Amino acid sequence: MVNNEKNPEQSPHPLLNSLIGMPNLLNKPGVRKALEELPQLYGNEIVRKELDKLRQRILEADESELDKIDIDPDRLAEKIAALLYEKARPSVHDAVNAAGIILHTALGRAPLADEAREAVCHAAAQYSTIAVDRETGRRGDRYKHVEDLLCFLTGAEAACVVNNNSAATIVLLNTMAEGKEVIVSRGQLVEIGGSFRIPDVMKRSRAMMVEVGTTNKTHPHDYIEAVTENTGLILRVHASNYRMTGFTSDVPVKEMAEIAHQRGLPMADDIGSGCLVDITQYGLPPEPLVQDSIRGGADLVCFSGDKMLGGPQCGVIVGKNEFIKRIKNNPLVRSFRCGKLTYSALEATLKLYLEPETLPQRLPVLRLLTRKQDEIARKERSFLRKIKPFIQGQCIANVVNGFSQMGSGSLPGRDIPSKIITFCPTVMTVDELAYKLRRNNPPIFTRIESEAVVMDFRTVFPDDVPFLLEAFERIFG
Repeated sequence: MVNNEKNPEQSPHPLLNSLIGMPNLLNKPGVRKALEELPQLYGNEIVRKELDKLRQRILEADESELDKIDIDPDRLAEKIAALLYEKARPSVHDAVNAAGIILHTALGRAPLADEAREAVCHAAAQYSTIAVDRETGRRGDRYKHVEDLLCFLTGAEAACVVNNNSAATIVLLNTMAEGKEVIVSRGQLVEIGGSFRIPDVMKRSRAMMVEVGTTNKTHPHDYIEAVTENTGLILRVHASNYRMTGFTSDVPVKEMAEIAHQRGLPMADDIGSGCLVDITQYGLPPEPLVQDSIRGGADLVCFSGDKMLGGPQCGVIVGKNEFIKRIKNNPLVRSFRCGKLTYSALEATLKLYLEPETLPQRLPVLRLLTRKQDEIARKERSFLRKIKPFIQGQCIANVVNGFSQMGSGSLPGRDIPSKIITFCPTVMTVDELAYKLRRNNPPIFTRIESEAVVMDFRTVFPDDVPFLLEAFERIFG
């Protein structure tokens, strides 16, 4: 008689029989030590999932792939211990920005000023008066914490803040033109990071987009001829992440505002980066100023808080009081509103602008932007002297002329002259070196150009240098 019943202890694949079991893996010294860094149930679940992934990989592999699957218990334990340590560390932690991109979106954009960081820590540690009226004890207006400052700095009548400029654009369009037409130049139908596209935003805000002009040229009569009884708004969008040159023309804010007002319409300016100081005084290319848009007659201006402004992530809307009131009363604003940490950081950042003579020293974004090339080169040469014993014979490194970038759509197409270090390793590829630097703790981010790993000390803080030294000693030493 043939017994067709399967032995429950028998694995459907021979390789699985050799795979270490969960109890034995948990008892491996490296894994056991790593598990001390995590709550027991959570740590055990991570180990269980990794084993399940390996089992599934074995089951799905064909014969040619099975030999490539490593089930050595010691190497597996080492890999899982490293994963446990990584899970124990904060996922959002410090990083070294050696890429020379000042507003690096992937690395959190603007580093905050000391005053803003202190304000955030203070607000985070205890209760705060974020939305209470101290006189009445009732619910208060959270916008009041920064509204007066924004109005003083920009010349606007009123202001409100939401969680980013994408939200600011959506709530502005929904408030001013839901079910109505919004006139915008074809040359301003921008797409920025994260697939934020003006046509899609229009649709989500329930406004109807009316394109005027051509890709490269838009004239005043284009706006005039597009106005109908159903027009709700004329919109200008700053080309924040690219530049058009050559045979181009657009309509200045002042003229657009006049066209709108003559027809009883509001005009809005999505200015993007939110610059509040004229950076040409530092020998840098011009960036649109919020104050210029307000003076030019724009009824509403929206911009980011964590770009040129140098503050926390948020979207700021400033403009005429009657329109800001309508925006504040839009139910969408509650979905997009900011918390106490954002308001604390934004207020502290804005107060720095009240003393413009000290702003380049106190605001990190402006300090990095105005850093002199000779200062950058001096720091880079000092660093190379310290790592020379480690890299000698393994990597060729030089300080050369190069460029930094503002990033995050600010100063589009404008390279900022800088000094950079080029690393050309002879014992590994440039991709391998960049990878090893990223896997450092803290991770070090660079860029690759012309078959070299590039570091730009414009964005390297003094406290970062020891981490760079340790990384190069470990990689090459």
